[in-house]
Amino acid sequence: MTAPVEVVGANHGVEIFGVRLLGVDAQNGHKLILTAALFALLWLLTKLLSGITRAVRGHAAVRVAFWTGQGISLVMFVIGVIGFVSIWFDNPARLATGVGLLGAGLAFALQKVVTSFAGYFVILRGKTFNVGDRITMGGVRGDVVSLSFLQTSIMEMGEPPAMQDADPTIWVRSRQYTGRIVTVSNAQIFDEPVYNYTREFPYIWEELRLPIAFSDDRARVEQILLEAAAKETVQISELAKPALDALEQRFEMKPAEVAPRVYYRITDNWMELTVRFLCKEHDVRGLKDRMSREVMAKLDAAHIGIASSTYDIVGMPPLRVELAPPAKRD
Repeated sequence: MTAPVEVVGANHGVEIFGVRLLGVDAQNGHKLILTAALFALLWLLTKLLSGITRAVRGHAAVRVAFWTGQGISLVMFVIGVIGFVSIWFDNPARLATGVGLLGAGLAFALQKVVTSFAGYFVILRGKTFNVGDRITMGGVRGDVVSLSFLQTSIMEMGEPPAMQDADPTIWVRSRQYTGRIVTVSNAQIFDEPVYNYTREFPYIWEELRLPIAFSDDRARVEQILLEAAAKETVQISELAKPALDALEQRFEMKPAEVAPRVYYRITDNWMELTVRFLCKEHDVRGLKDRMSREVMAKLDAAHIGIASSTYDIVGMPPLRVELAPPAKRD
């Protein structure tokens, strides 16, 4: 009686009930063992080098340590691909066939994966953003905490009140962390713009609006706003000036002001004074809080209030009350 499973032929192929299994032979078994050993060795090397990187991380910048890890991952990935191809495709004709089939399969089934992988190299080559940068990508605003071959992890931040209607809804009403880490596909860079708050110029212009009555002392209010802005941003303006000059030369920008300035806007109900100033992206709420406290204290001392919408009742029409006659009893 024939055994249900037999090893036959010069290549030691495997037969089950007389049916030979395609590709199951000693040669492919050896290749499978070599492949497993290769990937196990690469995994151990990755862990070892990553451990060394973490050990010296305290003596190096965070970004240097991050990109060292990225370089290790890329090198190990390339070695793994080359080793896999060398083991399994010793015949050039088989290699060309395999690459063609693999390419067709990827193009059909893994479009998003391939696009995300391509987006990773575009991010690196185009210097779109770096770990630690504050960006808006795929509708998510926050700081980049991790970047992999397929995804970018962002520590989400809140939004100013003017942007509270954005999707998804954010409960933190300023640019501070919400505590959520959001994962975004790298493919988003091909579909939507990426806003980088810190890459080339680590400062942003902010505004503080103050409505006052038309009868108030506008010159005094302007002075109060300028003094508060100058007190909090004078050092920032001095540090930002060389960076802004370099940015203007590199991108052919028009000159921009770094000193605080107040702008007037007339509305139907009040005079709106807006002070425009430069600040660091990561301390906007704290800076505006300090400015607001100082401005309110000086406004109170000057007996100047904040304008608001009000309604005055200027008169009442005369009222006429008529009483119905009492009903007659039978």
